[in-house]
Amino acid sequence: MSTGSTTAAGPVVARLSTLDRLLPVWILAAMATGLLLGRLVPGLAPALDALAVDGVSLPIALGLLIMMYPVLAKVRYDRLDTVTGDRRLLVSSLALNWVLGPALMFALAWLMLPDLPEYRTGLIIVGLARCIAMVVIWNDLACGDREAAAVLVALNSVFQVVAFGALGWFYLVALPGWLGLPVTDVAFSTWDVAKSVLVFLGVPLLAGYLTRRVGERTRGRDWYERTLIPRIGPFALHGLLFTIVLLFALQGEAITGRPLDVARIALPLLAYFALMWAGSYALGRAVGLGYARTTTLAFTAAGNNFELAIAVAVGTFGVTSGQALAGVVGPLIEVPVLVGLVHVSLWLRRRLVTRTGAPS
Repeated sequence: MSTGSTTAAGPVVARLSTLDRLLPVWILAAMATGLLLGRLVPGLAPALDALAVDGVSLPIALGLLIMMYPVLAKVRYDRLDTVTGDRRLLVSSLALNWVLGPALMFALAWLMLPDLPEYRTGLIIVGLARCIAMVVIWNDLACGDREAAAVLVALNSVFQVVAFGALGWFYLVALPGWLGLPVTDVAFSTWDVAKSVLVFLGVPLLAGYLTRRVGERTRGRDWYERTLIPRIGPFALHGLLFTIVLLFALQGEAITGRPLDVARIALPLLAYFALMWAGSYALGRAVGLGYARTTTLAFTAAGNNFELAIAVAVGTFGVTSGQALAGVVGPLIEVPVLVGLVHVSLWLRRRLVTRTGAPS
């Protein structure tokens, strides 16, 4: 949160800044602005598309860097060992992200889109792209464990590079073939996946780590957390809103031009986000994780790497393909749903405070 406050006393929402408290309004406004810009400004989307290096959109990369840097600068890297030693958290996260998540999206895509193979394939790709960017914002807003989020995002990044191609083959070729269903024979570039991880996680993670190291060594931890962090904190949400405007400006025509298709794609996505978040939250509580790490587990499992999913779909099937549209609809649904789940998390936190006096 831009307030930097994670204490238990008093209503959490009441202590948020105006920017944080009205976040759903700002996000809906950013989405609407992006869609309108994409529809009303001729040549905007091609101009933004042209600002790319090796397939990486520079405007979106800038937005994600601004968004993630302040949050990763807040992480206390000297406390990461308390997370890496938590086997319940790590095992639960790996199982949710790399076993349950892709399997659930596969099942929902086939159940709800049996007659739309392009959209179905696009959704399966979304399910394979585990979140390594926006999740740090949702986790921070919901008062999750920042150190745990950093570790789980890094863990997902490693698995994403190693497992994305193999899981893509399994869910698009092998499993449908074994079940007697149509297969989609595709090959994904390991470099494209690694590039996404390096750009959208590696750069802000390194910047955040170096900022804390240099800041604490030169001015001390007290100055760093009481003076510097409050100054740079609000830029995270500014970067989030900037990224949303850009994303929807780039894809505004595709989204608004096929509303019925968007609605069909949205249904399995809504079910996916709700089931993954609720199931992950229930698992976290069941294995004895406290509020902060349960929240981190839920958001890291429910979110998806929309940038990677869109890039893979566009690179493999083309910018006008149904697979690419399914990837674009992903953030259209994910962003408002996960913002809503941030408020659900804060409500659950207040209930824990009321019952126990502290968010256990």
